[in-house]
Amino acid sequence: MSNPTQEQMEPDSAVYKTLLESTKAIPWKIDWSTMQFAYIGPQIEQLLGWTPESWKTADDWAMRIHAEDREAVVDFCISQSKAGADHEADYRALTRDGEHVWIRDVVHVVRNPDGSPNSLIGFMFDITERKKTEARLIELQKELEALSYRDGLTNVANRRMFDSALEVEWANAVSTRAPLSLIMLDIDYFKQYNDHYGHIRGDDCLKQVAQLLSQSATRSRDFFARYGGEEFVLILPECDEKAALQVAQRCRTLINEAALPHAKSQVSPHITISLGVTTIVPSPMDQRIAFLEQADRRLYRAKQLGRDCIAVDE
Repeated sequence: MSNPTQEQMEPDSAVYKTLLESTKAIPWKIDWSTMQFAYIGPQIEQLLGWTPESWKTADDWAMRIHAEDREAVVDFCISQSKAGADHEADYRALTRDGEHVWIRDVVHVVRNPDGSPNSLIGFMFDITERKKTEARLIELQKELEALSYRDGLTNVANRRMFDSALEVEWANAVSTRAPLSLIMLDIDYFKQYNDHYGHIRGDDCLKQVAQLLSQSATRSRDFFARYGGEEFVLILPECDEKAALQVAQRCRTLINEAALPHAKSQVSPHITISLGVTTIVPSPMDQRIAFLEQADRRLYRAKQLGRDCIAVDE
């Protein structure tokens, strides 16, 4: 069998052109010396509305990039082309009717023997749907992250978020030498409440208490969270002991005024809370854990004093 002749092996440019123009990818070529389009696929008109004839120079390409993306994309593509480096860029391309489509431009640099650019050839891909999917995934990730910092039952911040908030506010207080207050509180005789009313009613009680107590954090940086079980906590930045005591009293008043029934409480026919309050102007030598432990000890002290009260010392 004889070998195919060179003529038979020669690529058929018409076939290649048909193949290129039948794909969703949009082929193009720019001559480097003139910065003029030597070719752009007819698919461009269907995608962006601009006719192939209207793509004359690289300036036409640049001006059809969204203004917010234009400078960065153009500068990047020029620098990579001058360096002879193949590259790709994502950007919003403007349509003829003023909308935009997300494009991924994949660029190959054809170089002269001396290494300088001769021409650029590439493909434009419509990645709008991919970008929408990416945006939705980012949104879902943010929602998931937000949920990870929320208590699933009461919908207030959880212990994880409390730990993060306390770390930030502690560092701020150390650097500014400002007072930082903490209120730890819990529902009195909550085990007896659950035993008497059942866990479903107990969960509902926790939700109501959390909702009421969240109203006590009135300043933008005041932070309220469920610490665990029937225990809650308030971080009060730039708040001295006197002001913190007022917030604690507001918490107690909110719960007492709600008058949620508690038939098995030994201090009241209604739900009550016990609170421990502590304040510090922390130095770099102080420890957050000791601050937390002091608030916890004062909460325990409030229980020793008969519950339904506030303890500010041990």
